[in-house]
Amino acid sequence: MNTAAAAPVPPTGHPPGLRTLFFTEMWERFSYYGMRALLMVFMLTPAAAGGLGFSAHKGGLVYGTYTLCVYVLSILGGFIADNFLGARRTVLIAGIIIAAGHYTLAFHSESTFMAGLVLVALGSGLLKPNMSSMVGALYEPGDPRRDSGFSIFYMGVNLGALSAPIVTGFLAQDPRWKRCLVAMGIDPLSSWHWGFAAAGVGMTIGLAVYVLTGRRIAHVGNSPDASDPRPWGKLALVTLAIAGFLAYVAKSDQPGFGWMRGAYVVGPVAAALAFGFRRSLDARRMAAIAVLFTAAMAFWIIFEQAGSTMAIFCDRLTRAEILGFSFPSAWFQAVNPLFVILLAPVFAWAWTRMGTRQPSSPLKFTFGLVFLGLSFALMVPAAHLTAEGRVSPLWIVGLFFLQTLGELCLSPIGLSTMTKLAPPRLVGLILGIWFLADALGNKVAGALAGEFRGDPAWLASFFSRQALAVGAVAVVLLALVPWVKRLMGGVR
Repeated sequence: MNTAAAAPVPPTGHPPGLRTLFFTEMWERFSYYGMRALLMVFMLTPAAAGGLGFSAHKGGLVYGTYTLCVYVLSILGGFIADNFLGARRTVLIAGIIIAAGHYTLAFHSESTFMAGLVLVALGSGLLKPNMSSMVGALYEPGDPRRDSGFSIFYMGVNLGALSAPIVTGFLAQDPRWKRCLVAMGIDPLSSWHWGFAAAGVGMTIGLAVYVLTGRRIAHVGNSPDASDPRPWGKLALVTLAIAGFLAYVAKSDQPGFGWMRGAYVVGPVAAALAFGFRRSLDARRMAAIAVLFTAAMAFWIIFEQAGSTMAIFCDRLTRAEILGFSFPSAWFQAVNPLFVILLAPVFAWAWTRMGTRQPSSPLKFTFGLVFLGLSFALMVPAAHLTAEGRVSPLWIVGLFFLQTLGELCLSPIGLSTMTKLAPPRLVGLILGIWFLADALGNKVAGALAGEFRGDPAWLASFFSRQALAVGAVAVVLLALVPWVKRLMGGVR
């Protein structure tokens, strides 16, 4: 009789709490992407047409700063959850602030517009790292379902991102809705603010889902033990550090100070070198985080131009028409999430099927950068074709298809990897730092959009230079893959 202990059977399916976090994040992303789909075009639309009449330069700076703050404030949100409120309570407070911000945007004035952006940025910073940390907490260390779970969670993000531009874009831009407003005796120029209000409704629904099904996540995201001292001094230091960073970024926006953005790369590279040769496993894993951070930042600089540069390109230079059916330019923002919804289950299945044979996280990052570079290379001939008039929407479809392949190789994998590399008591903070890569990418993306020119030769040069730059980063990361795997200390 064989008395050897049977090998543990891997769990199947996913924890019930994943459904709660899936649907809450879906509605929160509906609110965020519904507003983002309108943001750049609304700022650049003349006041006579209901917009704010900003120049491309001013609009790009506002867009970049707003999206930067969404992610930078994730550091504060992670710290507050780790040390004061717990992730579960922090997310509830964050959702209320986000909803208030979107409803503020529904009022037409530059002051309410800026106030709404501040509220949405603050609420999103409190929410983002804590939703991801709770997803990670649903799985035990070494659970092979983790990457698959994050891919499913990421599909929820994109269900919200898919439906949002369709709804808010119709309300803000579609002539058919404007005619309905006229029939109701409402000024059609207010249509933009109907779109912003719809984003607020989405967040409100997300809050309802979170509260009504909260029992599924009652075991994760708890507040720290009441007997533990609260690190008020560290909170003050974190807040001051964020304020100092934002002041630094604001200075880099001023004429003659653009060179200061070089610190965005120098900082994480220096951190990788400083921690990479220490004996401590935690220190070496911090070095791995720094390398992946740098690669992710390069990725987001191009990818996040979807809401800025590419939003302008779609609005001004692309035919918003398929088979005789015209649609608002904001609907192009739904193409990427549509591809994610179609492809995320395939990627989740593939990672699970390959198990321990799947590529390492840094190699997946490399694949992501390659696909991203190809997406902007594709836009070079499209840029030349704008000399003949508006280009086919198929160019945009191709762009977003390639970017989605890259995104699925990097974004959900990055979230999962950070939860595995971070020390247990610092998961929220590390995820906040991870989102800083997205923050800096968004900021640079906004600055690049501020340079937008419709000249075909300029556009072709613009796309080709960035394709080559991200290709170079991919080559460097590929060379560093063996070293980064050693730094990760067994984490894949």
